[in-house]
Amino acid sequence: MLRFLGVDVVRGDVPIVSQVSWDVAEGERWVVLGPNGAGKTTILALAATLIHPTRGSVEVLDQVLGRTDVFELRPRIGLASSALAGRIPPAERVSDVVVTAAYAVTGRWREGYERGDHGRAAALLEQLGVGTLADRTFGTLSEGERKRVQVARALMTDPELLLLDEPAAGLDLGGREDLVRRLGEIAGDEEAPTTVLVTHHVEEIPPGFTHALLLRQGAVVAQGPIADVLTADHLGATFGLALEVERRGDRWAARAL
Repeated sequence: MLRFLGVDVVRGDVPIVSQVSWDVAEGERWVVLGPNGAGKTTILALAATLIHPTRGSVEVLDQVLGRTDVFELRPRIGLASSALAGRIPPAERVSDVVVTAAYAVTGRWREGYERGDHGRAAALLEQLGVGTLADRTFGTLSEGERKRVQVARALMTDPELLLLDEPAAGLDLGGREDLVRRLGEIAGDEEAPTTVLVTHHVEEIPPGFTHALLLRQGAVVAQGPIADVLTADHLGATFGLALEVERRGDRWAARAL
């Protein structure tokens, strides 16, 4: 689903990502963790085909970036990010925010949709717990409601690859826990797409996630099965402080010693 081989991303003379090699197989659920400036969002932008590497090779859904038409590839990828949310018109109806993903546009214009498109959008909004908001405008929603609408939009095209950039950022405790639970339900569905979720906090990792990639200053600290990677040593090296890491069931917590 994803393959990075010796990937560098350089902006000016500043290395953003350095020598990242990473494989994501079909059906896996990955969390990408690291402090601010670690390169997490850049990694996701590469996976979403929004940017190309400076050096190295990136394969997305068996297509090599630089040798394929990314506009044909992008409909196969579901993306939820703050950058995308910023392009959604505040006056757009919530139901249209979701359904317009079928045409990969933000802001409904003159394109037409079938009854099945509207039915799928309504079902996804219900699944994410915001079905009653379908007729509201996006600009009137709380941050938590917007996050859930974005995830529904990302799932609209039944993507093969789902990319979530800090979906729980800015949420209060109740909003975070509700979203994490719903994302865990999606992760537990065998028919759900292969998923990559970026976050700063282990507490935001939904149940059902199988693998973790840890980044610091653009380089890989550790990667692999989540139980092997989310250790006090690995997370301490990633965030630059001594940590105590605890796992209870399918949820994680970390605190400084």
